[in-house]
Amino acid sequence: MRSKASVSVVLALVLSFLTAPAAYGGTENKDKTLSPYFFVKSEDPGIDSLPLKSTNASVNIAGVIADVTVTQLYKNEGSRPLEAIYIFPASTRAAVYGMKMSIGERVVEAKIMKRGEARQAYEDAKLQGRSASLLEQQRPNVFQMNVANIMPGDEIRVELRYTELLIPEDATYEFVYPTVVGPRYSNRPAEDAPSSEGWVRNPYLHQGEAPNYEFDITVSIAAGLPIGDIQCLSHQVDIGYDDLTRAVVRLAGLERQGGNRDYVLRYRLAGEKIESGLLLYKGGKENFFLLMMQPPKRLSIDQVPGREYIFIVDVSGSMHGFPLDISKTLLKDLIGNLRQTDKFNVLLFAGGNSVMSERSLPATNENIQKAVDLIERQRGGGGTELLPALKRALGLPGSEAYSRTVVVVTDGYVTVEEEAFDLIRQSLGDANMFAFGIGSSVNRYIIEGMARVGMGEPFVITKPDEAAARAETFRKMIASPVLTDIEVRFGGLDVYDVEPLRVPDVLAERPVIVFGKWRGKPSGRITLRGISGNGDYSGSLDLDRVGPSRKNSGLRYLWARHRIALLSDYNSIRSDDKRTKEVTALGLKYNLLTAYTSFVAVDSEIRNIDGKRTTVTQSLPLPEGVSDLAVGGEMARYAAAPVMSTARSSMADAMEPKEERETISGKAENGPAVIRITVSDKKNRDRIEKEIRRHLDEIGRCYITSSGKVIVSFSIDSQGTVQNAVIEKDETGDKKGSKCLIQEIRKLNFPNILKGGTVKVTMTLMIG
Repeated sequence: MRSKASVSVVLALVLSFLTAPAAYGGTENKDKTLSPYFFVKSEDPGIDSLPLKSTNASVNIAGVIADVTVTQLYKNEGSRPLEAIYIFPASTRAAVYGMKMSIGERVVEAKIMKRGEARQAYEDAKLQGRSASLLEQQRPNVFQMNVANIMPGDEIRVELRYTELLIPEDATYEFVYPTVVGPRYSNRPAEDAPSSEGWVRNPYLHQGEAPNYEFDITVSIAAGLPIGDIQCLSHQVDIGYDDLTRAVVRLAGLERQGGNRDYVLRYRLAGEKIESGLLLYKGGKENFFLLMMQPPKRLSIDQVPGREYIFIVDVSGSMHGFPLDISKTLLKDLIGNLRQTDKFNVLLFAGGNSVMSERSLPATNENIQKAVDLIERQRGGGGTELLPALKRALGLPGSEAYSRTVVVVTDGYVTVEEEAFDLIRQSLGDANMFAFGIGSSVNRYIIEGMARVGMGEPFVITKPDEAAARAETFRKMIASPVLTDIEVRFGGLDVYDVEPLRVPDVLAERPVIVFGKWRGKPSGRITLRGISGNGDYSGSLDLDRVGPSRKNSGLRYLWARHRIALLSDYNSIRSDDKRTKEVTALGLKYNLLTAYTSFVAVDSEIRNIDGKRTTVTQSLPLPEGVSDLAVGGEMARYAAAPVMSTARSSMADAMEPKEERETISGKAENGPAVIRITVSDKKNRDRIEKEIRRHLDEIGRCYITSSGKVIVSFSIDSQGTVQNAVIEKDETGDKKGSKCLIQEIRKLNFPNILKGGTVKVTMTLMIG
């Protein structure tokens, strides 16, 4: 069986090459799902299939605000006009407020427009033969740049500008510049996917191949206080000091191909200080403020009540190798240091999922060792079905009088961010959520978003030697919050449009951050009150010497970006036209890139007279440490290990691919999640699967209020008619629902599929 599985994996790799579309357009991709694919260089000398030549970031940090200018250089070294498409990441906190395009000596400032209008302006310019650039947001941390009519020999520079807030933790400031978007797993059929999801189908280089464009970054720090220490954790850099409070960090020359991992810079101020206080900006019509106040130090607590921990561990193909090795180190540390008063459980997921125990186990030495051994056996392979794993974990029976904490360990290479946020937010009363992002270029949007909606904290681990420190920080954080029941009183400062409306508990040693607008003249005192481990706490800040400064102009972007993020989170639960209009209005008013507003720059000169062009999708490097198993739509099918444990097989056995079994996990809008489908005739599996998917909504209506796993089996005769439909297992306890399910299954019809014989089908559904 193992040899057949290995052959399947090899065949999948071959298929991914043979079926991948050319990077320069042309052949239509026949893949059934939205999946990234491996880059195949065009043999046509007239086409430059790699037009992005360099990306450069210039970062200026003044106090707690970073202002970033990113310059992308596109050059057409072929003989035909090009349209270039480039997918790239940004910080989840970035407020993108400007863009311009340079063609030789001509400079075109981009305009912010409604997304549809911006796209139309770009398409019109492209057809007219004008050079144009379009910047769109595909996710809060994934952007798409289109540059049209790059003529042979052209050098076009596109410059975008954004600002973000740096929030110190444990007296350490951190600036992160994401460099590459990792491949996203998706089981969504390409033919049914909206155009906004097309970016997922992106070409990638193979593991270990260096980026095919140069990367450079320079960071200037004006801290306002003496700088104690600067470290770059990801790249080799050269550090120079202008004086005690100012420094410049430049990328070492040998790192010019270092665009395959996040750039991570950390620094501390002398004396372990942080720059807390009040920043004010006075505008023409609106005034903005940012309050940053440091809470008390955490107290040491020897005894705390027992807690329950559910560890959800990603063992999919993108975690193979380096990321999974880090996960093992982290989990052995976390689980190995649980107290005997704690309980825990482990759920592994890839294309399916498997739980160590149906109920959490006491943290005995024997149980801890069992969990460590289980995690050590994982090698990584298959798709990344995060939603069914989250749903199963959150649905596990709780332990009475135990506070539950859910810990997700993943690289986040999925496209179900909003669905995951929705599920977690609906379960806030059951558990808080901590997310560990593992890898050199993780999907920080979903890592930070899961923690935010789950009232927990996000952690990102890019190197193995960071795992122990992050695990220790996590243990300290959950043992006792720094400050709870927080209240901020603004004294004589007349504030409005304050975010957040209520300050959440401070779990880490980081400042309390409050945004907003103000009127009148600052005076009096701001007071922060709360409860610490040592009782009531109060801190204050005098306003008499605080005045507005033009240097704080970025506050208007930061406030608007924060408000937009909040509205977008709510929209992930239930899309609302009013909220959508508010986000659009904020983007237009404050000149910000959002899901509904885009930047477009159009040159006035018609340069491509006949209008013909070739579209090129810029290939991306795989993030450092990510293997080829993360790429390829067919790979997910053949390498996926169905990890649903059964009474007859151990978890380790369940992780082995079965010749006759296929995990397809998908979900209709109102239907149940399909965890597994088993078809005795693999030749017709795809068509049978498609017919089942078409009727998931009808099946879902059988279970209005129920939830749980249901296994149903049936046969298909030579005429395509369903026979012998039987419920094998029903955890919902809903007899009416099960009866309805059988009726719906019998309605299925599979004409012109079979040419004699009978096919047996077994389907596992997760209801609710």
